[in-house]
Amino acid sequence: MTTYILRHGETHSSPQYLVNGDPTRPIPLSKEGLASCGLAWHLLPLRQVSTWLCSEFPRAHQTASRLMGVPEPDPVIVPQLNELDYGDFEGGPFLEYAAWLTEHGGWRRPPRARESQREGIRRMLTGLRATVEHPSPRVIVCHGLLVSVLLWHRERSADEPMPLFFPEAPYVQPLTFTDEELLSCAKHLLADLDAEQDDGARSHTALGKPRKDHEAEVATFDRVNHPHAQRELPDA
Repeated sequence: MTTYILRHGETHSSPQYLVNGDPTRPIPLSKEGLASCGLAWHLLPLRQVSTWLCSEFPRAHQTASRLMGVPEPDPVIVPQLNELDYGDFEGGPFLEYAAWLTEHGGWRRPPRARESQREGIRRMLTGLRATVEHPSPRVIVCHGLLVSVLLWHRERSADEPMPLFFPEAPYVQPLTFTDEELLSCAKHLLADLDAEQDDGARSHTALGKPRKDHEAEVATFDRVNHPHAQRELPDA
């Protein structure tokens, strides 16, 4: 059983590196993004695909629809595959978010965001792991961060820690996984995140932060599995 995972096509915001973690903002594919979907037809066994899945974002849904063709049914929407919630950085340059991330680390939530970068990666991996319940072969259209994490994991050296920043993922270029490979990849990456969070908790405790405060933070995250689905976002 096989899963093909790819980043959505390019949008008009992509060349400007503007972040968008709000699925209600109508950001469609650019002319180049639409054209790239046609190139992917030669890389995917389109007639054999049993399940199409994508995030809630218009650019992911549009990419999946272009690949599926007509009269295919709509793709399965998986909110856990959504892009990060960027909070106050929404719509701004990625470099501004990156500077904040460098200062505060991957576990701190940006102002007015419902998740940190690490929490978002964990959410995406959890959603990815659940997709194996759908009939195979599957095509998953998601966002650059998840694809970048998967590419990094494939090429990582032994015991290499997860970086704060990942190389940019290409648009509409599928990664191929067997179910065994996909589940193993998700398992190892989730274990990395758990270990990293545990190390951070021990550091906080050593610095005098009460352990119960950290446990409260973890409990808060556990209640937020679908940050975009649970948050009322402003109209675009």
